[in-house]
Amino acid sequence: MAVRDGATIAKRNVIKIRRVPDLLIFTTLSPIMFVLLFAYVFGSSIEVPGMSYKEFLIAGIFTQSVIFGATWTGLGLAEDIQKGFIDRFRSLPMAQSAVLVGRTTSDVLINVVSLVVMSLAGLAVGWRIHTSLLEAAAAYVLLLLFAYALSWVMAVVGLWIRTPEVYSNASFMVIFPLSFIANTFVPTTNLPPVLKVIAEWNPVSAVTQAVRELFGNTNPALVVPDVWPLQNPVVASLAWIVGILVVFVPFAIHRYKKAVSR
Repeated sequence: MAVRDGATIAKRNVIKIRRVPDLLIFTTLSPIMFVLLFAYVFGSSIEVPGMSYKEFLIAGIFTQSVIFGATWTGLGLAEDIQKGFIDRFRSLPMAQSAVLVGRTTSDVLINVVSLVVMSLAGLAVGWRIHTSLLEAAAAYVLLLLFAYALSWVMAVVGLWIRTPEVYSNASFMVIFPLSFIANTFVPTTNLPPVLKVIAEWNPVSAVTQAVRELFGNTNPALVVPDVWPLQNPVVASLAWIVGILVVFVPFAIHRYKKAVSR
């Protein structure tokens, strides 16, 4: 029942995007802006041993963009609470988890569109995939799974704060350190010692490194730090995804039940 009801909620959210095209337009323009900004502005002053900075960059941009895409879940929940939609859902004969399942699922679709646009922008600036079709597909699936897991984290934030304006500020306080203290835009070897350790064990670094390897955007001259998550990035990424879901799915459902009981 939760799956069926969740699919109904997901359909409702997708219809909302179609009726508010500005949301989709700005969601797709942001990745293009990041690709061009980092490739041509910062890329001119950043050197990566043995490879083009653009090829090093794109995996980091992909990971950062799906993190940003995951924030729509919390924002949508905060808006639904503020506008009273949650109260309407409570009066319907549906599983309480359906709202969360539907919201997180529909936001994966937004990330699919974002990844397509970013891939085209990356190809335009010189990025290329050097591995098989299967490995490239695995990279995209890994990004979407990571985005889905983070959607549940942001659902907790949205249900906790419950005000869209405050949520926007709070979500940036979470995602900016997460996406920048990592190997997304520069090798972690260039970071100060404390930040270097944080970056090496940051789940974003593991996902970014996994995507780079699956796309073939690596080079022996670029030394990978000798820490387990970056030496085994695909396994580490999957472990992080499972761990996040195990912790935050029940936590989000608990917060949702608490929110609708008020």
